[in-house]
Amino acid sequence: MSAGRPHSHEITDGPSRAPARAMLRAIGFTDIDFTLPQIGIVSAGNDLTPCNSTLNSLSEALAVSVRNSGGVPMRFTTVAVSDGISMGHEGMRSSLPSRDLIADSVECVMRAEGLDAMVTIAGCDKSLPAMLMAAARLNVASVFLYGGSSLPGRYLGQDITIQDVFEGVGAYAAGRIDEGELNALERSACPGAGSCAGMYTANTVAAEAEALGMALPGSATPPAGSEDRLSYARASGEAVVNLLERNIRARDILTRPAFENAITVVMALGGSTNAVLHLLAIANEAGVRLDIDDFDSISRRVPHLADLRPGGRFVMSDLDRVGGVPVVLDTLLKAGLLHGDTLTVTGATLAENLSALSVAEADGVVVRSIASPLRSDGGLAILHGSLAPDGAVVKLAGMYARRFVGIARVFDHEPDAMHYVTSGELCAGDVIVVRYEGPRGGPGMPEMLAVTAAVKGSGHGSDVALITDGRFSGATTGISIGHVCPEAAVGGPIALIQNGDRIVIDIGARLLDLDVDPKELGRRSQNWDAPSLPLGNGFLAKYARLVGAASQGALVGATDVTP
Repeated sequence: MSAGRPHSHEITDGPSRAPARAMLRAIGFTDIDFTLPQIGIVSAGNDLTPCNSTLNSLSEALAVSVRNSGGVPMRFTTVAVSDGISMGHEGMRSSLPSRDLIADSVECVMRAEGLDAMVTIAGCDKSLPAMLMAAARLNVASVFLYGGSSLPGRYLGQDITIQDVFEGVGAYAAGRIDEGELNALERSACPGAGSCAGMYTANTVAAEAEALGMALPGSATPPAGSEDRLSYARASGEAVVNLLERNIRARDILTRPAFENAITVVMALGGSTNAVLHLLAIANEAGVRLDIDDFDSISRRVPHLADLRPGGRFVMSDLDRVGGVPVVLDTLLKAGLLHGDTLTVTGATLAENLSALSVAEADGVVVRSIASPLRSDGGLAILHGSLAPDGAVVKLAGMYARRFVGIARVFDHEPDAMHYVTSGELCAGDVIVVRYEGPRGGPGMPEMLAVTAAVKGSGHGSDVALITDGRFSGATTGISIGHVCPEAAVGGPIALIQNGDRIVIDIGARLLDLDVDPKELGRRSQNWDAPSLPLGNGFLAKYARLVGAASQGALVGATDVTP
């Protein structure tokens, strides 16, 4: 076995592999190619969404780079769905499950074809963590490449994103804007290719990948379709061959300190609540013990530095303009908040990469200094209490209520809640509870951006709360608490809430309480019946039977990891 061909030699070497060689000759292999490492280049590219529309051109540039660096490029694709298009209807139930499906499909091809290493290219939300999960599971030399975000749109002289369109739906329902204004937002928000422009889920995970060390320094922020994107594609091809030659594999990079770095960066950026689900899932695949409460302990000591949407003013291209993720990393490292000795896909450490880049100081506007943060703690928090014994996630970025006490308005499915919000019945002090929307109960743990955006658009963004065992888009703002565990479908306390119950949210105390006598809850529990799971062999029926809790990453068939 060649050190640079840990797997492909089993496919191509020796007289018994003549049939495989014959097949490979049909796609252009030469005699020399059988002596070179075979590098998988997997793209989630498709024409379904602007997030993924440029990925296949990056794949082409990567293939040339791999070939020039001494490898044989082996390109393949995987499925990917658009969160923005699937939002607010039954299609959203397929979004989170697609993450595990993508990881499985990448593993399937890599193992079946005996490929030696890989570069993964992703755009829309779930394809990013899926590629990192696959890399961790396969433990081959791997580099992650992001397709890049879109530029913001312009409307009435202001930058806008898809977030504004979702909020416009609520504003239109409340009579605050007319149909013409909503139409103008629709036509202006997405000016071209790339993932949604704010610090939503895709951009959050892209930043995570850079902080983890799985993506090249600076590669998270350049816009889709830019020359910088092609440059990073070419550099990623060189990097993966270098990793293979040095026998540096994914789990050498994906260590516990690397995950702590990623969480730290999420907190400083005010990133998506989905970061919790995805980092827990990637860590499990890497065999690294990570707990939901690790996010809260890190959040308590890491300040929120980046003034980015949805809670702030700027978008990913603005962060790129002031130096990108390296500026945030360098600021945090100098403050002693990062592990600088973690290995990265360059073969150097995080600290060595930053030193080589000669990173500029934080500009003080898009990225604040440690001495003048947007808030002293991070962008996310983990709550516990009688309503969420196993935890719940809340985004603090852009949300300044420290304590909220309200009255439950309970809905067993998202469309019913959406009808309530847009009907004109919504009142200050409401706590909208949307349940049976967890990983198992949904099934699929759909995002609630349509509802939360409608709440904000109706003018109740600061005086109404929403609690769910489902999850939120990275574009969600307001008093929105998701991932409530245990979920309603397994009999968690959220299943026992009734209209009129008093709910207490205390951010400082990290508390989420259902203010109902325990004896009364016991009586309700005795009358509760578990809902039926979907029947048959369909994608979501299988998912519902196999998926784990959100507090553990909502993984399908998760395994325990060593301490």
